Amino acid sequence: MTPVVLAMPGNERSADELARVIGAERGSATIRRFPDGESYVRIESSVQDRRVLVVCTLDRPDAKLVPLLLLAAAAHDNAALDVGLVAPYLPYMRQDRRFHPGETISARHVANWISSAFDWIVTVDPHLHRIERLSQVYPIPTRVVHSAPAVAAWLRENVRQPLLVGPDSESEQWVADIANRIDAPFVVLQKTRRGDREVEVSVPDIGRWRGHTPVLVDDIVSTARTMVAALEHLRAAGAPAPVCVVVHAIFAGEALLELRLAGAADVVSCDTVPHLSNRIPLTGAIAEQIRLLFESGISRSSVDESRVNDNQEETR
Repeated sequence: MTPVVLAMPGNERSADELARVIGAERGSATIRRFPDGESYVRIESSVQDRRVLVVCTLDRPDAKLVPLLLLAAAAHDNAALDVGLVAPYLPYMRQDRRFHPGETISARHVANWISSAFDWIVTVDPHLHRIERLSQVYPIPTRVVHSAPAVAAWLRENVRQPLLVGPDSESEQWVADIANRIDAPFVVLQKTRRGDREVEVSVPDIGRWRGHTPVLVDDIVSTARTMVAALEHLRAAGAPAPVCVVVHAIFAGEALLELRLAGAADVVSCDTVPHLSNRIPLTGAIAEQIRLLFESGISRSSVDESRVNDNQEETR
C-alpha cells in the first residue's frame, strides 16, 4: 500500500516535497496544545497496514519531543505497518559522554526515547564526536544522508576558485571530502572553546591561495561564535569576504546578523532546518535513503526481532 507522510508543525513544506518525490500520500494530522500546555494528537488519514513517515526536523527539540512521540504512538495504535522518523536535524548529540560529575549522557537517553516510539530513522549528518556511528546509540535501523555531494555541487556552480576552510580539527575529514569532490584546496583552523559563547580561533598562513574565495564550512551553526571568530581572523589576514556554508542552520539569537556584520559575503545552508538561508536541497538524497531502507525489508516484526536480538547480545 502507498506510504503515508505526516508532518509535525513547521515541517509541512518538507513533508509535501518528500511525499511528492517518493510517491506517497500526504496524510493529515491534528497536533495542538491544550491551554494547560499538554499536547493533543489525532491522525485523520487511514494508516492501517501502511508505512508511516513522520517528518520533523528537531532543532529546538524540547517542545517538539512530546507531541512527536505521541504522534508515533497514535500511528502504532491505529495499526500502521511501521512508523519511521525523517529528522533532517537530530538533536542532543553533543552530550555523548559525562564531562563533569553529576551529568548524564543525554545522547543515549534521547536516542532511547525516540527508538521506543519509532521503527527506523533517517537523518542528515548527525553531529558525531566520540560516537563513531549513529547505530551505537540508536538501537533501531538508521540511515544517514551525507550532505557533502550536495554542498560540493552548490560550490561548483556558485563559487569561483574556492578555498575551503574548516573551523576546527573535527571538521577536517568532512571538509576534505567536499574539497576533493571539487578539486579545491582546504585548510583547517585551530579552535579553543572557553565556554558556550566564547571561542578562540587561530588561522594558518593562507597567502599562497590569494585569488581564491574562502568558504567556511561547518555542520552546525548555533550561536555562530566559532564562525564569527574565523571570519574576523580571515578578514584580518587579508582574505576576501568569505562565503559561509552550513548544513544545519540553527542560528540562535542574532547569529545570522553577526555573521554578516563579521564580513560574510554570503551565508548559505542546506534545508535541514527551515531558514531563509536555505539554498541546498536534500530531499532527493533523503528520499534515496528511505528507498534503500524500504528495500531492506524493514517492518514492525523485523524491528521487534532485532530489538530482542540486540538485548540478548547485550546480556552475553
